[in-house]
Amino acid sequence: MFAQDTVDLSATVARHLPYLRRYARALTGNQTSGDRYAVAVLESVIAEPDLLMQDNDAKVSLFAVFHSIWATSGAPVAEADGGLASVAQAHMAGLTPNSREALLLSTIEGFDLKQVGVIMGIDSAEARHLVDVAVREMEASVRGAVLVIEDEAIIAMDITAIVEGMGHQVTGNARTHTEAVAMAAADRPDLILADIQLADNSSGVEAVNEILAQFGDIPVIFITAFPERLLTGDRPEPAFLINKPYTEEQVRSAVSQAMFFSSTDSLRG
Repeated sequence: MFAQDTVDLSATVARHLPYLRRYARALTGNQTSGDRYAVAVLESVIAEPDLLMQDNDAKVSLFAVFHSIWATSGAPVAEADGGLASVAQAHMAGLTPNSREALLLSTIEGFDLKQVGVIMGIDSAEARHLVDVAVREMEASVRGAVLVIEDEAIIAMDITAIVEGMGHQVTGNARTHTEAVAMAAADRPDLILADIQLADNSSGVEAVNEILAQFGDIPVIFITAFPERLLTGDRPEPAFLINKPYTEEQVRSAVSQAMFFSSTDSLRG
């Protein structure tokens, strides 16, 4: 391989790797396990660079290599990172096989159904069916209380409408770190949706960490225009991360998964 080819390959992989790591963690249930599979993908691509262009789309090919490795190893789920992850694994067993993979690829990672089919080795119709099944199974599972931490009023209203349209209760919308902590203390949420940069230049991440320090495990979905700030490799990384601008389907998917996979008796249904 020529030096320029090596540089191009490295740049291509580096561009898509944070999102592969996000997907691998969500799918395998554990950040360490997800990263182990990401490393295996990198080793395969280094050994056979042509793997990245077999579908004329480097990102699709990268995810397809991951799926091939993961499926060949039996599609295992790793030991959970913590309490919520343990609950998630228990719930995972009840889902229709392959439906969560299709949903994650379609709504969180943004692949179209044809691309999902290529990655999973199925046709587009089967991919569509799996996504529909996953949505039905998750949205029907639980209802809960949601705290929205977002300083832009229009976005906060839109997120609130989406969440309430799914049957959940929005307990408040915080615009600052201080408001977020106070609202959580007044009414413990079952789920938090948070931006990472708030109105007074305070940090949504710090607000979330303070809330979690008080209450323990609460699932969190970050909605941000700066995903690279959270997909750094540092631990812990968020399990649910949506890029701005988002779609309603992305929010519904992430909320359904977070509620479904972390649901406990405390959820208000």
